[in-house]
Amino acid sequence: MMRWRRAKGVYFATEFISNHPATPFPMHASFPDFPARHARRLVAVLALCALAACSRPAEPWHLTDVSGHLPDLDFSLVDDGGAPVTGQSFAGKTTLVYFGYTHCPDVCPETMARLMQVLQRVGPDADATRIVFVSVDPARDTPALLRSYVRAFDDKHAVGLTGTDRAIESVAQRYRVAYQMEKRDADGAYEVTHSSAVYIFDAAGHARLLATDHDSIDAIAADLKRVIHAKDA
Repeated sequence: MMRWRRAKGVYFATEFISNHPATPFPMHASFPDFPARHARRLVAVLALCALAACSRPAEPWHLTDVSGHLPDLDFSLVDDGGAPVTGQSFAGKTTLVYFGYTHCPDVCPETMARLMQVLQRVGPDADATRIVFVSVDPARDTPALLRSYVRAFDDKHAVGLTGTDRAIESVAQRYRVAYQMEKRDADGAYEVTHSSAVYIFDAAGHARLLATDHDSIDAIAADLKRVIHAKDA
């Protein structure tokens, strides 16, 4: 609280009363001649600055923070029911996007199993999420095959997406996902080498976090809950 004295057209701060005696503040300062209401505004601004200086820094994320570095959730694909789907189809849900394929021998099923454990950790908040499995092998991953694959892990929160080669390539480029079909074997079978990160988008479709296989299930679950409950989502 300040007490003011006017002398020769200038206001002087003659006393500052604070609940925090150690708060540094000049005991005497001069200001141009202005009405008392302006003085009150200045005091309010100074008080807000003092509060800001005492505020705690934001808690760091366990995962990689990609806020502002990746584009919003946006694509035009086909879901595992054969219906057209876009990024807006997941508005209002915290979305975990993973690029893989159903014939993947190890990384994809392991990642999906880890995500199931993450959803178990977040409890009832899992209903505010969706796991989106985007195929990087559209030649083999039909909607029906994707549906069978993702539903084997979670028939409530997971959905598979596919599309034309060009549509998949466009989405992959948008989120900097690398993938490549390897050489076919004698039986015509092949594997697809691909990025294994999980992209987490908030309920407004903004890219927020990137999770890798180096991140623990508890770390992913803790950050996922923060995104779900973020007030700015």
